[in-house]
Amino acid sequence: MNYSIFAPSDSRKYLRMAVAAFFFVQGLSFAAWASRIPDIKNMLHLTEGGLGTVLLALPIGLMASLPISGWMVTHYGSKKMVLIGAVLYAITLAFIGFVTRTEQLVIALFAFGLWGNLTNIAVNTQAVAVEQEYGKSIMASFHGLWSLAGFVSAMIGSFFISVHIPPYIHFSVIALAAFVIIFTAYKHTMPDSERNNGEAQPLFVKPDRDLLTLGLIGFCAMVCEGVMFDWSGVYFQEVVHVPASMTTLGYVAFMGTMTGGRFAGDWLANRLGRKKMLQISGCLMGIGLATAVLFPFMIPATLGFLLVGFGVSSVVPLVYSAAGKSNTMSAGMALAAVSSISFIGFLIGPPLIGIVAQFADLRWSFAIVGILASLTAYLSTKAKLIS
Repeated sequence: MNYSIFAPSDSRKYLRMAVAAFFFVQGLSFAAWASRIPDIKNMLHLTEGGLGTVLLALPIGLMASLPISGWMVTHYGSKKMVLIGAVLYAITLAFIGFVTRTEQLVIALFAFGLWGNLTNIAVNTQAVAVEQEYGKSIMASFHGLWSLAGFVSAMIGSFFISVHIPPYIHFSVIALAAFVIIFTAYKHTMPDSERNNGEAQPLFVKPDRDLLTLGLIGFCAMVCEGVMFDWSGVYFQEVVHVPASMTTLGYVAFMGTMTGGRFAGDWLANRLGRKKMLQISGCLMGIGLATAVLFPFMIPATLGFLLVGFGVSSVVPLVYSAAGKSNTMSAGMALAAVSSISFIGFLIGPPLIGIVAQFADLRWSFAIVGILASLTAYLSTKAKLIS
């Protein structure tokens, strides 16, 4: 569908900046939480298995939202849903900072997963519409803003940790910044009514084989991405044994190359081809994690995390862009199906790794993630919607 009458050429940049702002808010909020996981783990006296169990609240919240999030975005419009989702996401982040008991953290993380999935589907639906306005691939740049926000948030987290700022102050500051960005950008996002056209939308959508393949590619990559977010600090603390002030080193390395890779992703995909780009990405993820597992020392582990970041960077943008080209359902519903499958990997990977680590070494738990991430290269050869 062409939305050009609602977004003339002189306003496309405002649409793009507004949608990018919501990607930035989501990345800023999630990375703030990720950067303080070791602190909250210690504060609540959680074991690795205990942390892994608690982290299950996030994917449970996500899965609870799966039957309705795609429908809500398509029925009520992504403009309304991205506002509601982003505001509730930031509020929930602030609440996480005030938890004092494990059960409180479980409830807060459940809500964080719920609003995170709603925001994710809504903002990517907005991005697909803006990409159609430009008539070329710009999806990777949106996800680059998400990664840039994560990198900035990780640096902020490192600073707050170094000066002993407690999580509740840290998260409240980030939430306040998110509110300012949200309400500044909201009025420039793509209008709802022009996309819905009053058409009845199904509540449940079963993805076809091609969309399922795309979802599985995204799932494998986002398992890796989710583990890097939630466990990189713990890995450097407990396996690499870096000083306390350097526990975020691996996370910052990963975020740095993931951010740079996403800003270069559209350019590289156009020259190498999307299928080859995905194959290279899967290999880089596998090699990077193998390096960190086989050589658990500061320099090689950091280099390994750098490779993982670059490998992860382009997978999800390429998958989401391909989903928008589905011939079997609308772009919004196809994206909702694929992004939901992918995002399950982002949230279910970390708690499962924690549970495995309780019975085996955390180092070898990362090896499992590396094998799974490498499957991205194989699955990309089966994806008909990726050329």
